[in-house]
Amino acid sequence: MSYRLQYTHEFYEDFERYYGNLAEIDLQLAERVFDAMQKAMKVLEDFPFAGRRAAAENAFARELLVPFGSSGYILLYEVEDSETVTILAVRHQREDDYH
Repeated sequence: MSYRLQYTHEFYEDFERYYGNLAEIDLQLAERVFDAMQKAMKVLEDFPFAGRRAAAENAFARELLVPFGSSGYILLYEVEDSETVTILAVRHQREDDYH
């Protein structure tokens, strides 16, 4: 059974910021980041618990590492129910705070 992915406004804002900044420097690099994130999110459709726990008190709040280059991105998401995963935010691994 595949889970349905839904996305928060914050996720879209985060992604547009990263993509826009990268595209100004190197459009092909921005496209590769986009592809890497899409592949990672596709995994969540079938394996929603693939990511590690984001908070000890909530087993359904998770984070998934999206490797890219020498670091990567982190998708913060929540397994809502037996059918739905909500992508909450995305941050670069080197950022201080993404919760």
